[in-house]
Amino acid sequence: MENLSLALFQSDLHWHNRAANLAMFEEKIWQLPKRVDVIILPEMFTTGFSMDAEDHAEPMNLHSTKWMKQMASQTGSVVTGSFIVQENGKFFNRLLWVTPAGEISHYNKRHLFGMAREDRHYEKGQERVFVEYKGWKIMPQICYDLRFPVWSRNRVLDKENGEMEYDLAFYIASWPQVRVSAWDILLKARAVENLCYTVGVNRIGKDGNGIPHTGHSAAYDFKGDTVAFGEEKENILLVELDKQALAAFRQKVPFWKDGDRFELN
Repeated sequence: MENLSLALFQSDLHWHNRAANLAMFEEKIWQLPKRVDVIILPEMFTTGFSMDAEDHAEPMNLHSTKWMKQMASQTGSVVTGSFIVQENGKFFNRLLWVTPAGEISHYNKRHLFGMAREDRHYEKGQERVFVEYKGWKIMPQICYDLRFPVWSRNRVLDKENGEMEYDLAFYIASWPQVRVSAWDILLKARAVENLCYTVGVNRIGKDGNGIPHTGHSAAYDFKGDTVAFGEEKENILLVELDKQALAAFRQKVPFWKDGDRFELN
């Protein structure tokens, strides 16, 4: 069972400036002290969390997609993060998962933040997405999804051996300072209730609307214990996740046997 190494990029963002953000992250990526399996960037890492979708969207396979493919190929790491995508006349807050081989999976944000009128500018995602990498099953999510536990419920696939839908859930975010305590609590809760590792990557700094963000990017294990915590400054967290420890815990403490069966609508 391979461990999985991650680099969590807790960074300020240049407001509405894709070129500046791509250049900044490229420089930071090349400063990593070692190769990792997965590089995780924040929500809307090319623009900041913006409702100006029409002005800043791009189609798939253009600037940001090509940059992610280039970075993945050159570093030998998966690169993942979300940006504004226009497709068939609609706009999406879309997370891409780009492998070193150039394979691309994507997840469209399901829960759109009504208080910021995100639901008036973007299309709602319709499907949960799972990716597999180096023997790990992984579920990507975006920011506000964290508040809705049914969407991320880790269902049991095989009650004989405790196989579950995923081993790691990660959330990329632009979570504001004013509600950061909820971010801390919910990341831990998702880890405990789903018997998985949970990772959150949040930006820092004020956005173009003057809203401050304080980071608190983190990784928690299946017991809710802290693996890494990013505090309130620009930081790259290097995290190593232990697959064998997860499997052993699921067998020793099989809470999954007593879970409820349900379907998502």
